[in-house]
Amino acid sequence: MRDFISPVVREIKPSGIRRFFDIAAEMDHVISLGVGEPDFDTPWSIRETAIYSLEQGKTVYTANAGLKELRQELAAYSYRKYGLTYDPIHEILITVGGSEAIDIALRAMLEARDEVLIPEPSYVSYIPCVTLAGGTPVPVPLQAQNDFKLTVQDLEKQITDKTKILIFPFPNNPTGSVMTRQEMEPIASFVQEHDLFVITDEIYAELTYTDTPHVSLASLPGMRERCLVINGFSKAFSMTGWRLGYTMGPADLIEQMTKIHQFAIMCAPTTSQYAAINALKACDDEVAAMRREYNRRRRFVVSRFRQMGMQCFEPFGAFYVFPSIQQYGMSSEEFCSKLLYDQRIAVVPGSAFGDSGEGFIRVSYAYSMEELKIALNRIENFVKRL
Repeated sequence: MRDFISPVVREIKPSGIRRFFDIAAEMDHVISLGVGEPDFDTPWSIRETAIYSLEQGKTVYTANAGLKELRQELAAYSYRKYGLTYDPIHEILITVGGSEAIDIALRAMLEARDEVLIPEPSYVSYIPCVTLAGGTPVPVPLQAQNDFKLTVQDLEKQITDKTKILIFPFPNNPTGSVMTRQEMEPIASFVQEHDLFVITDEIYAELTYTDTPHVSLASLPGMRERCLVINGFSKAFSMTGWRLGYTMGPADLIEQMTKIHQFAIMCAPTTSQYAAINALKACDDEVAAMRREYNRRRRFVVSRFRQMGMQCFEPFGAFYVFPSIQQYGMSSEEFCSKLLYDQRIAVVPGSAFGDSGEGFIRVSYAYSMEELKIALNRIENFVKRL
């Protein structure tokens, strides 16, 4: 069978997140802080809309690009929230989660030997998707002393004449780092100077905890035509299992991505699309309530790690903290394995998110306060003995 499997696929490593999750699932009495999935139920009005669409028999294929009404609502929502203006007919595509949007964007744009700059630590799918699309992933290590924010100096070290795309993943998974408009402006100038295109992954845009709301890189002068914005419903609306995302960008690119989507997927789930219309229209209050609760948990978790004597910069986005474990003299993989078997607490080694994540662990606070208190007490017991 080996001869029938692509060497490219064979060389791709399985997700480091899922590996620890699978181990924990086989053990008793484990508290997992490893998976980035909201612990809130999908708001009831969203579920009710989905149920009603089924009762009405709305179970057929939609247009390849998605329901027209949903794309219109997304255009209005993106303008209202982030000041972005997109034509719902030609510049918005509904996908099966944000992950599909990343995949088909890279497949639509990359040729052999094209290089893609990927800030690390970051989401585990970027490098495999670049590789599967025939491109060359180029990690851009981010610095803990800079709160894992991307700088022009970081980019200058990695850019070559083969660089075509920059992936811009802020708010960031796994670090929780965010970037302000002022911090993005030099990045935008660098992109334009070097004639790059940007895939800006904004799946955590609604989960930011600063005084100023999220700013999209695509909203900066000269960047709209150089950006593909990727977002979705999984995180902000607690709709992970609904598998619904979207992407917005230049019409020519969206057209080519739609062709790939058309042949590989046909269309995103119909019931999820009807539910998403309600999410955009009616769920601002529910999203705000979830964000307030995440913020409460965020402050608690950061405070507890610091009380333990662990270095932990304050994240202002997503629902992760990324404390350092370097003082304990072991790899992040070893630390997480020992913590799991000793205290029945599952977290993710930073190395799962790239080499620059080594020496850190990712801890999700998308769990109840009760679980977080128990888990952090166990982690404290563990590190005291170290």
